[in-house]
Amino acid sequence: MGAGKSTVGRIVAEQLQFDFVDTDALIESRLGTSIGDIFDREGEAAFRQYEKQEVVELAKRRRLVIAAGGGLVMDPENMASLKTHSLVVCLWASPETLWERVREQTHRPLLQGPDPPAKIREMLAARGPAYRQADVLIHSGFRSPKELAQQLVHQFHLARKK
Repeated sequence: MGAGKSTVGRIVAEQLQFDFVDTDALIESRLGTSIGDIFDREGEAAFRQYEKQEVVELAKRRRLVIAAGGGLVMDPENMASLKTHSLVVCLWASPETLWERVREQTHRPLLQGPDPPAKIREMLAARGPAYRQADVLIHSGFRSPKELAQQLVHQFHLARKK
């Protein structure tokens, strides 16, 4: 969260003339409620099942840029599925940068506890091994979304040549 997936993803999709989808937005649209409400009513485990269902559906589509929720790739089956049909990119930034970007946002259910910066550090530590399985890892803390998108489009074209 806060790494730039949605912002950069939209730019990449536009440049490649692909559709853009955000897994969180797909879930919210399908269920007619917010991620926060899903967490409150059904819990994180149920939300992760909804993510898994979206991954199955997205595998049937082509010419997409997918902004996957940060916890989605913690499920090895999700990561394996994405890698069969996608160039998986991990945008990352320091915990301090991420906190600075999301500190004013109220729709982040995982950051509703007493020490959100500590929660970010904890999540990055837990998710790091999964994130490092991405095909491309890019630090998003020092470049504009447009610059990141240009780099990702370049990486996409390189991957297609293989």
